[in-house]
Amino acid sequence: MTPPSPSPSPSATATAAGPRLVEGRGELSRAVTKALRSGDRPAYATASVLKADPWGEDLQLALYLLYELHYRGFDGVDDEREWDPELLRLRQALETRFLHALHTELSRAPRSVEEAFDPLLVEPVDLSGSLSHRLETRGELWQLREYAALRSLYHLKEADPHLWVVPRLTGRAKAAMAAIEYDEFGAGRADRIHAKLFADLMVDLDLDPAYGHYLDRAPAPLLATVNLMSLFGLHRARRGALVGHFACVEVTSSPGSRRLAKAMRRCGAGPAAEHFYAEHVEADAVHEQVVRHEVIGGLLAEEPGIEADIAFGCAATVLLEDRLATHLCRAWDQGLSALRSPLPQAQP
Repeated sequence: MTPPSPSPSPSATATAAGPRLVEGRGELSRAVTKALRSGDRPAYATASVLKADPWGEDLQLALYLLYELHYRGFDGVDDEREWDPELLRLRQALETRFLHALHTELSRAPRSVEEAFDPLLVEPVDLSGSLSHRLETRGELWQLREYAALRSLYHLKEADPHLWVVPRLTGRAKAAMAAIEYDEFGAGRADRIHAKLFADLMVDLDLDPAYGHYLDRAPAPLLATVNLMSLFGLHRARRGALVGHFACVEVTSSPGSRRLAKAMRRCGAGPAAEHFYAEHVEADAVHEQVVRHEVIGGLLAEEPGIEADIAFGCAATVLLEDRLATHLCRAWDQGLSALRSPLPQAQP
């Protein structure tokens, strides 16, 4: 028998252009960062996963770091670690903990598409709990900068996690999803890619537009919103939940983007900052119709048994967005930064 080829050294296929690997925030995330730096297997106690707070900084950062291996990786980390069985084993354990927490919180959530989405299609009379409404009416520039810095962890990879579902769809759902994603990626024009438009927004706000730059400042409630997309996207068994997540984002995006465009204009954030959200008002209004009638409609026509998964994806998205809004508003109400460390002041 021919002996297996030796694994490449940690630097043999390391990603040169990936983001910087941040420090851990507890036993599990420290185990991940140490393993990625050294090329060794992660060292952690199994009991640590079982006892970890599913909403906490340690678990959410560990998951984020492991998921990022499927996107751009990290500077100096071997690309082959993406499929390292020991890292995948840890990721599975963390996902199980996260999913259990989600299902526990959503034990009474809707199980039909109609019940899940109908409340989102009507603009609420009372917008006092809306984060975008708060930013529109009384948000300050420093709060808009914090919001953009946090959201950059998704918007600089916008549409990437949802693209994973395309090979898992057929017929109407596949065609419609591909059409929406084509628009998200700039319809063939690199300067129109939504991630590029968000990078331009960050420049207007005197933020660093480098991919993953603000990971170290991002608290667990923000990491959870990005981890949810990655979790759903990387598992074919979660394709219904990913479609539900995507549909929820598109359904709620247009009115929220309209309010955020006004917030950027009122605070003098700059033309690119305003343009990013103005672009989403019209585009996502169209996307919302397509995703509901063609992506969800087409998927249910092919797989009617997947409806509860779609509803769960929508409910999980609402839950985590509400948790993030609560975190931001609680900090801002006290005049504090919602980030783990405040941003430097914008240059005049």
